[in-house]
Amino acid sequence: MTTILLIEDHTPLRENLREMLTLEGFRVLAAANGREGLQLAAQHAPALILCDIMMPGLDGHAVLERLRSDAATKAIPFIFLTAKGTPPDIRAGMNLGADDYLPKPVLRNDLLKAVRTRLERARQQQQRFAPNFDDPKPLEKLGISPREAEVLLWVAQGKGNHEIAEILGLSVATVKKHTIHIFEKLGVESRTAATLRAVEMLG
Repeated sequence: MTTILLIEDHTPLRENLREMLTLEGFRVLAAANGREGLQLAAQHAPALILCDIMMPGLDGHAVLERLRSDAATKAIPFIFLTAKGTPPDIRAGMNLGADDYLPKPVLRNDLLKAVRTRLERARQQQQRFAPNFDDPKPLEKLGISPREAEVLLWVAQGKGNHEIAEILGLSVATVKKHTIHIFEKLGVESRTAATLRAVEMLG
């Protein structure tokens, strides 16, 4: 059974998310604060962590920093749950090494899609020839610019233009322009085709 660690200080939301994930067949460990969450992560090595940002004491950013600095927990997929949905807040979390973010209130379908996507990606990366999404640099070998490589990296991870704009601190129009240039340079006509080219390079 796949274990998920949920770190959320708001009790009703924590219990609601725990029930939602348990009904989908996950084993859910729940922590009411960041320190408790770090202890559970060290003890149980969960397959994925869902963590609130705004918590008293140790907030979500501090939790992620400590997890990423520990060899035993640095590779665990990490998703932020946040009521702070502004672009600077989102970029701050992604820059710390978060794999994704979900704005509150969290819709069931969005939660399950994000969880399953990150678990599947983690499974793939454990395989020998799995793509490595940590660095966009290899994508520049496709003949695209460094910024276009950053955009393509997130396209290949299933992000839409609005999400990529927030993560990279760009306007949606700029992301769309980069995407068009990427398609032209790669000689493809769809995001799916561009993703296949990216995954081949990152593998």
